[in-house]
Amino acid sequence: MIDKINALEEKAAVLSPDKETRQALRAKAIDLAEEFLEDLPHSKIYNLDETGKKLYDTPLVEPDSWDNMLDVIKNEIDLPGINAASGRHLGYIPGGGLYASSLGDYLAAVYNKYAGVYFAAPGAVRMENQLINWMGELIGYKEGFAGNLTSGGSIANLTAIVAARDAFNIKGRDVEKTVIYASEQMHHCVNKAIRIAGMNEAIIRYLPLDEKHRIVASTLEEHVANDREQNLRPWMVIASAGTTDTGAIDPLEEIGVIARRNNLWFHVDAAYGGFFMLCDEFKDKLKGLEMTDSLVMDPHKGLFLPYGIGTVLVKDGQKLYEAHSQHANYMQDTIRATDEISPADLSPELSKHFRGLRMWIPIKLYGLEPFKACLEEKIWLTRYFYEQLGQLPGFELGPYPDLTVMYFRYLPKFGDANEFNEQLARSIQEDGRTFLSTTVLGDTFVIRLAVLSFRSHLREIDLTLEIIKEKLEELEGKSNR
Repeated sequence: MIDKINALEEKAAVLSPDKETRQALRAKAIDLAEEFLEDLPHSKIYNLDETGKKLYDTPLVEPDSWDNMLDVIKNEIDLPGINAASGRHLGYIPGGGLYASSLGDYLAAVYNKYAGVYFAAPGAVRMENQLINWMGELIGYKEGFAGNLTSGGSIANLTAIVAARDAFNIKGRDVEKTVIYASEQMHHCVNKAIRIAGMNEAIIRYLPLDEKHRIVASTLEEHVANDREQNLRPWMVIASAGTTDTGAIDPLEEIGVIARRNNLWFHVDAAYGGFFMLCDEFKDKLKGLEMTDSLVMDPHKGLFLPYGIGTVLVKDGQKLYEAHSQHANYMQDTIRATDEISPADLSPELSKHFRGLRMWIPIKLYGLEPFKACLEEKIWLTRYFYEQLGQLPGFELGPYPDLTVMYFRYLPKFGDANEFNEQLARSIQEDGRTFLSTTVLGDTFVIRLAVLSFRSHLREIDLTLEIIKEKLEELEGKSNR
């Protein structure tokens, strides 16, 4: 038996490389990363023709050289699709990709701390709770709140909705009579969270929107009164602080007052807009966040971190704990370590990556001022784009941007406007130098600009304006032939 164990150990030793081997692997990986970063200002933002199919030409379980593997990563992983690290990624609200965060992820992976329970990793849990406390204080929560660093806004919204469901003691028999009030501009991940939380058969009342795509708050109370008269159970109102389609901020304070008066759980999806609370000049637009029962804000959006870190905050932390804590005999050793609340007791996750380090390092390294400046710059860039585009004949613009998302379309002299704008958007994307996305509002096809990459500056906006004019001339030239 000893001989067998020794032989197996020798065979498995490759999984624990020595220092020299580690250095060689790391050096080549860093070289590839540096090549990528140096090429960013010039590389295409969107590679339409590359799909990564050649990845399948490399058998998964057959050992390969590190050089060949890095080549596959470069050509079949990095190259295809949207380059989300580029400052010319102006189509969606991106994950940022701060370099300092990558060092946090590297150290977190090497240390391999289990950050789910305080007993296993006291420092890691303290760090994440410190970050949670800072974010809660930023939006105006007082003592007693709790939260969790999630993988993103989807799990954060799910976590909040489950807490709200259990706080109102909603059982299966109650769901069909339970009412949720929301906007049709609500992010689809919230609809998904409602379904996963077992509330799919609840009644969702989509409230009227104003000309800026914001909830008309005055209609909420009327709906609540009518629903109670019909023996329904008003439960939750969901608002947005920066919608994905249009960047709209619902009237948070007005909704908060109505929610409090009518005993509704007030939830806000501030995944995109929440961190604009850092900007003194703009935070009045977010007044009312402090009135929420729960909210979501994504550091991988407003703090420019890499994809994979969102936040849920719940004003009454006990409700979050009661909805998600679960114990087992094999976890009994952890019970005596109670100096800090454990993340595993506040979310669906038990196995949990140590996400906090990717956020803590850049905040500690740079302080908050560069983040504030970067957020404010994006607001002014969006306004600049809006005003410059508005000076060009033929363009119809959406509402003046509250934050860093806006939409527009071109009204051609002949033909269908929707078809023309679809062609315009496609030609911009296929060009590959910049990336804008599209959406449909009612039956109107529009083109979206979303400025939230820390690498997006005035030169990227000016280039995008030039490309729009160039592609417009090409399309109009074709239509006149």
